[in-house]
Amino acid sequence: MRIRLGVNIDHVATVRQARLGSSPDPVDAARACERAGADSIVCHLREDRRHIQDRDVARLIRALPIPVNLEMSIAPEIVAIARWLKPRQVTLVPERRQELTTEGGLDVVRLARRLRRVVSGFHEEGIDVSLFIDPVRRQLQAAADVGAKIVELHTGRYANTRPRTKQRVRELAMLSFSARHAEGLGLAVAAGHGLDYENVRNIAAMPVLEELNIGFSIVSRALFIGLEQAVREMKALVRR
Repeated sequence: MRIRLGVNIDHVATVRQARLGSSPDPVDAARACERAGADSIVCHLREDRRHIQDRDVARLIRALPIPVNLEMSIAPEIVAIARWLKPRQVTLVPERRQELTTEGGLDVVRLARRLRRVVSGFHEEGIDVSLFIDPVRRQLQAAADVGAKIVELHTGRYANTRPRTKQRVRELAMLSFSARHAEGLGLAVAAGHGLDYENVRNIAAMPVLEELNIGFSIVSRALFIGLEQAVREMKALVRR
């Protein structure tokens, strides 16, 4: 199975917002990613609008021939915007204003009743729904129970381990088990968070994985070699 690569362009918008101008344009960045082989573009419309803005999402959806995967909280305002804009897919994530980036998976068990309504509403609009969750069995079961068709496994703990350590082996085994369990529940499996050019191969080798979503490491490498080349290099690493 060929793994799809979703490229997160949030940090292109972060640079733009540093001067509150119009450059660099996330749409231009997304087009470059698409030319280099990205299968989808990922962006996070945060409640505080710290990087991606509502207009960016609308423009990306209109401009791109590849799907837009909108990361978002389940705040009513954001849900309403997403249902109006109609991206191909939404990925529901937890969100705290003080965090630098998403720090953990969605607690689907605790939020099950609310998530069931949100997921159903998106499906009524023809929008695919993924839940960003920690690789924990009860969260996977809850994701299936609320009607999600896709889960994105949070790889942050794996990414934060040192290479060739027992801790990395344990985290990888947990992710691999969770991916197989998710498949058994009828869920499509994606993964992301903290993945880079050094640690991505082990994740990409998981047989049931369908998609990887990666942003910060690609944008960081692009500063030195250009965005298209950075995407091509990542595509080569995740190919199996």
